[in-house]
Amino acid sequence: MSRLSEMKIGEALQPIELAPVSRLDLIKYAGASGDFNPIHTIDADAERAGLPGIIAHGMWTMGNLAKLFTPHLGEGFIRDYAIRFKGMVFLGDVVSLRAVLKEKQAETLSFDVEAVNQDKKKVLDGKLVFSMAVKQ
Repeated sequence: MSRLSEMKIGEALQPIELAPVSRLDLIKYAGASGDFNPIHTIDADAERAGLPGIIAHGMWTMGNLAKLFTPHLGEGFIRDYAIRFKGMVFLGDVVSLRAVLKEKQAETLSFDVEAVNQDKKKVLDGKLVFSMAVKQ
């Protein structure tokens, strides 16, 4: 693993491919987040809402994106994180997470982040700002 401080503009973090989205993933997330909207866990309710099946919580996808930075939390912290949802994530989807360094200023690194499904369709994108820990 390389240190974030050594990255150059345009370089990417090691991508992460999540396991296929399961119903259990979404049930666990509903319990942890308190988001019990049935379109995320009950097929019939999702279909009544006009969806082809249950969909993952958008925040489940967004939260997983932060996993790209977990190995680097000893170097600093995620200071800002803003995303846009671009598509839905369904049961069985395999989501890949990516981050590319776009700007580097002193102790602040700015990344473009995205999540794409197995069909290479973007399901979210955004920006993440990582602040390097100041050495005392």
